[in-house]
Amino acid sequence: MGFEQLAALKEQLTKQAKAESRAKTRRAPPKASARPTKPVNEPAKPVDPVLQAIVKLQKRFPQTFPKNPAPKVPLKIGIFEDLVPHAQELGLTESVLRDTIRTWCRGTRYWTCLVEGAPRVDLAGQEAGHVSNADANRAQQLQAHRAARAQSRPVTAPKPS
Repeated sequence: MGFEQLAALKEQLTKQAKAESRAKTRRAPPKASARPTKPVNEPAKPVDPVLQAIVKLQKRFPQTFPKNPAPKVPLKIGIFEDLVPHAQELGLTESVLRDTIRTWCRGTRYWTCLVEGAPRVDLAGQEAGHVSNADANRAQQLQAHRAARAQSRPVTAPKPS
C-alpha cells in the first residue's frame, strides 16, 4: 500500500469515526448524576409560594432580607405597607406578601435579632426606629416557649429497617 492509499484510508476512517460519534451523542442516554432523578411521569412537587416570595424579597431587598447564614435584621414597624407598592413588580399578591412577612418574622433567627435598642431597617436597609423593650421581651418569651415545647416532646427512636 502506498502513501496516498494510506492517507485516503485514514481520511475515510476519520469520517466514519466522526459519524459514529455523532450518532452516539444523539442516542446516548443522559449521564447519571449524583442527584437522584424523578420518574418522568411523576409530577413535580409544588413550591411553597411563601418560599418563592422570600427568595424574591432577598434578591430585591438584600439589606432588609439577608440570606442565611447572615443574621436577620429587625424590620421597620409597618414594613408590609412599604412592600405593597412593590407587590406587582415582584409578582406577588398582597395575601402572599402578608404570609411572607409573617413567616419571615417568626422563628429563632428573627427573634434573636430583636434586642432592645437594635435599629430597625426599612426596605433600603436604612435605620427606621429601634426595637422597644416590649418587643425584645416578647421575642425572648417566644424563644423560651418554643424551647420548652421542644423539650416536652418525647424523643422517638429511629425505626429499624
